[in-house]
Amino acid sequence: MTKAIALFSGGLDSMLAARVVMEQGVEVLALHFITPFFGYKNKGRESEASREFYEKYGIKSIIVDVSRDYIKMIREPKYGYGKNFNPCIDCKIFMMRRARQVMQEQGADFIVSGEVLGQRPMSQRKDALRIVERDSGLDNYLLRPLCAKLMKPTYPEEHGLIDREKLLDIEGRSRRRQMELAEQFGISDYQTPAGGCQLTDPILSKRIRKFLAEHEELDIADVTLLATGRHFELPGGMLFVGRNKDENKKIASFVRDGDHTLKAMEVPGPLALFRGTPGKDDLIVAARITARYSDRNGTEKVAVSVEVKGGEVGVLEVSPIDDDGLDMLRAKY
Repeated sequence: MTKAIALFSGGLDSMLAARVVMEQGVEVLALHFITPFFGYKNKGRESEASREFYEKYGIKSIIVDVSRDYIKMIREPKYGYGKNFNPCIDCKIFMMRRARQVMQEQGADFIVSGEVLGQRPMSQRKDALRIVERDSGLDNYLLRPLCAKLMKPTYPEEHGLIDREKLLDIEGRSRRRQMELAEQFGISDYQTPAGGCQLTDPILSKRIRKFLAEHEELDIADVTLLATGRHFELPGGMLFVGRNKDENKKIASFVRDGDHTLKAMEVPGPLALFRGTPGKDDLIVAARITARYSDRNGTEKVAVSVEVKGGEVGVLEVSPIDDDGLDMLRAKY
């Protein structure tokens, strides 16, 4: 039986590409990557996510965390960055190389991608698509079912593994035809377009650029923390404040020796992490910022616990900082 590996983000295009190929009787195994910038919600819950993919889309999957190697790639991408910090062409090459490894390990015949010609200005021009094929080592083995009729025939088409006439010729940025196809397949639960990679976010891009300019190394925890919460610059270091329950859990997982964590004691509120060497005034200001985002009434004082990992716990009773003071301390990314 013909077997294919389909790159699977969970977005509409990747779903449709897999389904178009499955409709021809091909066994498809979805390949879902985890990095700090996309797919990270499935970190630590790979088995559960794989089960969800099967229940929702009827497709078996492999979920692979490639964070460490991906971070190395983004430091010096051969083909540069897009508008922000998005190395789109190098990213595609990286993923296709990994997909080729999985294809060989699984004994699959070719790779499937949901790319659409002309949909993205940097990575989905015809010349860019050709670069990805060449540099990934997937020449002739990379099938893009949604725009295949606009591209040269690939190995599975030339050798009868896929009927080219049943593939599509979608081009450009409109999603009309994809939505029509989704309706035909009965697919309704999919991400909105342009949700995807956090590296296209201008604020996060500035954060990463600044961090890279100041540090030789960038590890997974650093990157994920840069993508999490509200950030404030104090004389003794940085303060990261969670915006919701999920971010509070993330921040708690990043705490390392020497870090200070702050939390309002008697009212609901965020978890804040201070990283650096804070003076007494820094901790007071950090506590006031933490109090500002807690569910307190008016401007009454709030008791904020301050804990040093591996050290003692203290309590500061502070008034929430006002908006002017808050704005002065926001990180200048």
